[in-house]
Amino acid sequence: MNYSFRKATIAEIPEIWEILQQAILRRKQDGSQQWQDGYPNPTVVQNDINKGAGFVLTEGETIVGYTAILINDEPEYANIKGKWLSNDDFVVFHRVALSEKHIGKGLAKKIFEFIEEFANQHQVYSIKADTNFDNVAMLKIFEKMGYVLCGKVYFRGGERLAFEKILPQLS
Repeated sequence: MNYSFRKATIAEIPEIWEILQQAILRRKQDGSQQWQDGYPNPTVVQNDINKGAGFVLTEGETIVGYTAILINDEPEYANIKGKWLSNDDFVVFHRVALSEKHIGKGLAKKIFEFIEEFANQHQVYSIKADTNFDNVAMLKIFEKMGYVLCGKVYFRGGERLAFEKILPQLS
């Protein structure tokens, strides 16, 4: 398959929001509390895109996944209960979601690989992220992709597991 990863556009919000709504429903069906409080929502996606942080995974012309990627932009990470692997610059990603029609194709792994490429292109060798303790699918991907559990962070009153991966520095 021909997959590409690129910045999202404002015009793509309806497609992205549809994918996020599918992911919100999947979390609920899995018994997860994550994303059951009105977040994320279309305004969050619009803010991502306006900041240049919203990215889509496409298969040909079809959007099949979404995530937000930022550099050094997660104030809550300074308050970790635990210890990060590094205190250097970091890439952080949020809101990983895949289209219902494309689950089980290894596309979450593909998004993680594109995030690593993004980090390398910006010469940043730490990637940090968090997820709910009951988001089993994401916990498995973190494990598979070599992320280390570093502690807990808190968002909107909820506790989240915080992960970091140190990338090898390419010469």
